[in-house]
Amino acid sequence: MSLQNNHEVAVFGGGCFWCTEAIFNKLKGVIAVLPGYSGGTKSDPSYEEVSVGNTGHAECTKIEFDPKIISFNDLLNVFFQTHDPTTLNRQGADIGTQYRSVVFYKNIEQKDIANNFIKELEQNHSYDRPIVTTIEPLAEFYSAEDYHQKYYESHKDAPYCQLIIEPKLEKLGREFKELIG
Repeated sequence: MSLQNNHEVAVFGGGCFWCTEAIFNKLKGVIAVLPGYSGGTKSDPSYEEVSVGNTGHAECTKIEFDPKIISFNDLLNVFFQTHDPTTLNRQGADIGTQYRSVVFYKNIEQKDIANNFIKELEQNHSYDRPIVTTIEPLAEFYSAEDYHQKYYESHKDAPYCQLIIEPKLEKLGREFKELIG
């Protein structure tokens, strides 16, 4: 994913990267979405290594976007509304630190925006439980294996896609019509 001069990158972990990839691929201003791993200690980990939870990496999604069309704040809003930021190291049936809710920031501006966004959610009592999303520096991002990329597009009829991803996409369509491309 090579960036154009005017494009930026956001990296979010919110459970299974098949879900987050499908969601962010629907947004206008999003140029490319790539599932992968970040936040751990093992160089170039495999899915099998990450999925057992021993690498410290989270399944995450790298999003290249045009900030003239969609803002980092808009991406955060979609991110927080399409996963549960109140469950520690878990999204639905996916359990472990590899499924943690995390914003990986590329610079101080993203860090500050993410921290302020979470503070505002907490002040507004947007959730019944405390937000456990971590804000971590983006050190290294490792692309997931080819068979994980564009998973939803290639497997729409699979039970996981029907039961887990489709409802999230329906919610996205209801709550973020203006952002869908």
